[in-house]
Amino acid sequence: METPPVIGHDIVAIGTSAGGVAALNKLVGDLPADLPAAVFIVMHLPEEAPSMLPRILNRVGPLEAAHPEDGDSVERGRIYVAPPNLHLLLENGTIRLTRGPKENRNRPAVDPLFRTAALACGPRVVGVVLSGALDDGTAGLRAIKRRGGIAVVQNPEEALVPGMPQSALRYVEVDHCLPVDEIALLLSHLAREPATEKGAHLVPDDMEFESQIAGLDPTVIDGSDHPGTLSAFSCPECAGPLYEIRDGELVRFRCRVGHAYTTESALEEKSEVLENALYLALNTPEESATISERMAARLHGPGNNHAVARFEVRAREARRRAAEIRRILTET
Repeated sequence: METPPVIGHDIVAIGTSAGGVAALNKLVGDLPADLPAAVFIVMHLPEEAPSMLPRILNRVGPLEAAHPEDGDSVERGRIYVAPPNLHLLLENGTIRLTRGPKENRNRPAVDPLFRTAALACGPRVVGVVLSGALDDGTAGLRAIKRRGGIAVVQNPEEALVPGMPQSALRYVEVDHCLPVDEIALLLSHLAREPATEKGAHLVPDDMEFESQIAGLDPTVIDGSDHPGTLSAFSCPECAGPLYEIRDGELVRFRCRVGHAYTTESALEEKSEVLENALYLALNTPEESATISERMAARLHGPGNNHAVARFEVRAREARRRAAEIRRILTET
């Protein structure tokens, strides 16, 4: 009777943002050519710009890095990088690329990758959070732990931007917190160690629900069910109602169409919305002042003193309102 092959932690999901290129260069450059695992990377990218990340990573490490196509099969010894403006998901041994709702103000976002990897592969998953601002990846790393996977975080003291590692350490029972130059060796060891049997960790209903949202499952997107409880807040992106989700000590929000936020990312998005609104508000008195000043100049002459004075008063009042809005913008 043949001994069944050992299944190690053969799914490595990495999330990063600001400062991530330097960390990825070091980590990927140290990975062995015979790594018995597939590596998935989400890095926050501008939506409109092409990603050079696979080309950069191919210069430093032995494993081939590329943007996958929707429906590709997962192969060990390869690096799959999320393309701009698409979530990178795992589903039944295949790769999904979707334009699902943004999470934590990003698409691609780290949480959908981590969550779907945990759902599909359970204890085989190693989640790695590297340098980045705010807290994308924290909820996803919690999902990996709930399914029996391994949580690894770059030591925030050496991260160029420590926000994401600090958040992960605050809310997740992390297995390893290491300098980035020690993570590749750890991943190589974990890939060769047996993972606990699939099925030993139950699939939480909320994890499956949120994974279906990222995957644009119409039965979920168009349905009446929502994770969490209705909050008093509105979605910064679409103005729909936000539902509050208690994930241990971590408080998260989702709207009815799927936009997802942690408290920090919601506050950041609200601040941006407020700033945009203030700039729009600034435009109105600026235009009013300009029009009034031009009318006063045009009417200047005998017999028009009253009209000129009226336009000059309007111009001064508009300039005063504009200055007040500009002061608020400067202080926010």
